[in-house]
Amino acid sequence: MFKKIGPGVLIAAAFVGPGTITMCTLAGARFGYTLIWALLVSIIATIVLQGMAGRIGLVTQAGLLDVVRTELKTAWVRNVVIAIVLGAILVGNAAYEAGNIGGATLGLEQLLPHSQLRPILPTIIGGIIFLLLWFSSYKILEKIFVGLVGIMGVSFVICAIITQPSIVEILKGMFIPKLPENGLLTVIALVGTTVVPYNLFLHASLVKEKWNSKRDLKAVNWDTMISIGLGGLVSMAILITASAAPISEINNAFDMAKALEPLFGKLAFLFMAIGLLAAGITSAITAPLAGAYVASSCFGWEGGMQNKKFKMIWTMVLLCGVVFLSFDIKPIQVIQFAQMANGILLPVMALLLLWVVNKKSVMGDNKNSVVQNVFGIAIVAFAIFLGAKSIFKVIGLL
Repeated sequence: MFKKIGPGVLIAAAFVGPGTITMCTLAGARFGYTLIWALLVSIIATIVLQGMAGRIGLVTQAGLLDVVRTELKTAWVRNVVIAIVLGAILVGNAAYEAGNIGGATLGLEQLLPHSQLRPILPTIIGGIIFLLLWFSSYKILEKIFVGLVGIMGVSFVICAIITQPSIVEILKGMFIPKLPENGLLTVIALVGTTVVPYNLFLHASLVKEKWNSKRDLKAVNWDTMISIGLGGLVSMAILITASAAPISEINNAFDMAKALEPLFGKLAFLFMAIGLLAAGITSAITAPLAGAYVASSCFGWEGGMQNKKFKMIWTMVLLCGVVFLSFDIKPIQVIQFAQMANGILLPVMALLLLWVVNKKSVMGDNKNSVVQNVFGIAIVAFAIFLGAKSIFKVIGLL
C-alpha cells in the first residue's frame, strides 16, 4: 500500500494547512459536531476533482494547464483562462504563504517558549523550506511529506481521542445535514479550504513525475482516495477536538489548546503545537511548488523542478511569505484579490476539468463514466455557488 502512496499525500498536506485548522477550530467551537457533514461533502468533492486531475496527468503525461491550453482553440478564451489561472495562483499563493509560514512559526513558538530565536523564526522556517525545495527531487519531497503528514495526523487524532467525543453525535453530524443559524459562511469556508484550485494543477503535474503508464491508473486512484481521505480525517479530528473546548470564543488553534489544557493536561497543547508546525511547513512547501508548476505549464518550460525559471518562481512566492510575515505586512488587498480570483478560478477549472476528462481524443478509454459525470456536474454546480458567495463576501454584499 505504502509504495502506491505518492502525490495524494502532498495534496492532503496542501489543504490541511493553518487556514483549514483555523476554520475547523471555529466550526467546532461555534456549532459542535453539526457541520461534520460539510467536511464529508468537501472531502468527496476533493477526491472526485483531484481524481480527474490525476487521471489527466497520467494519461496525457502533461500538466493540467498544458492540456487545457492545447484543447482551447479560441485564442481569446485561452488567454483569459491563462490570465485568471496565473493571477489567482501566483498572487494568491504569495499572499497565503505568509499564513502558512505563520502557522508553522506559531507551532514552533509553543515548543520553544523561551527561545531567543523567536523574532527570527519565520526567517529560519523560510530558510529550511528553501533548502528543501532547492536540493530535493520529487522522490525526496514525497518521503518528507509522508513523514510530516503522519506526524500531523497522529497529533490531531490523538487530540480528538483525548477529548472522549460522543460517537453517536459525530455520526449524526456526519450523516444528518443541518444548517445552523449563521452557519452558511462557515460551511462555505470549510469547503473552500478543502477544495483548493491550485491543488488540481499540482496533482496533475506530480502524477506524471511519479507514474508514466496508463497501467498505473489504479495506483493513482488508490493514492488519491487514501491520502485525501486521511487528510479529511485530520480535519474532522480538529473539528471534534474544538467541539470539546469549554469556551465559546475561539480565534485560533491555540485558544482551543489553552481551553483544553486544564481538562486534559499539557499533552493536548503539545500535540496541537506539533500538528500546527507540521501543517504549516507542508502547506508552505506546496504553495510555492504549485505556483511554479502553473508558471511552467503557461510558458512551456522544460526540465521540471530543476529548471532555473521554475526555481525562481517558487523562490519569489516563498520570499513574499517570509517578507509579509517578518515585517508584519498585512496584504489585505492582495488577499482579497486572491480570494476573488480563486472564487472565479474554482468553477472555471471544475468546468474545464469535466470537459477535458470527457474528451475521447484526450483521454481515450479513460474518459469519465456516467457516474463520475453525475458527481462532477453536482460538484461544478456547487463550485459555482461557492465561487459566487466568495466573490460577494469580498465585495461586501454578504
